[in-house]
Amino acid sequence: MTAPITTTEQDQAITATVLKERSRLWHFIRRRVADQTDADDILQDVFYEFTQACHLPEPIEQASAWLFRVARNRIIDRFRKKKEVALDDLHTGGDEGDDCRLDLMLPSPDAGPEAAYTRAMLLEELQRALEDLPANQREVFIAHELDGVSFKEMAAQSGVSINTLLARKRYAVLFLRQRLQALYEE
Repeated sequence: MTAPITTTEQDQAITATVLKERSRLWHFIRRRVADQTDADDILQDVFYEFTQACHLPEPIEQASAWLFRVARNRIIDRFRKKKEVALDDLHTGGDEGDDCRLDLMLPSPDAGPEAAYTRAMLLEELQRALEDLPANQREVFIAHELDGVSFKEMAAQSGVSINTLLARKRYAVLFLRQRLQALYEE
């Protein structure tokens, strides 16, 4: 039977893991979160949770995999908590647009004139792409992604099954991805 790990040894192990994984984890988060402050907050949340979990009786077997899984979950949580606004509000550059999750994929409006131009161009192209979607796919995509309406609510309101709504959104996402891929590559 092995001797229990002392608090000092445990703290040293936590510190070593944090130092080893910090840079990779931050870059992983930063690639998925446009705002640096949000990325830093997520990184701190992940390491806080890691520290708490390390003090539990059950050991973390693969710390690196655990950290990246928690980071992915925190990113998703952050996206869900942000208030979503209509696409037209984003285009006008109103203050309420700062909280929209769509802006995580767009250049920051505060990053200078070139970024502001690129942002406006991307929003215009997205608007055109949305207009080219079949009406039923566009409605589901906008309701779910921009208005935050759940599939369950949409099914209750429209009488269309959840599976059909999910399929419509999937087709919309595939269409938008393909349509916007050229801009992404530029």
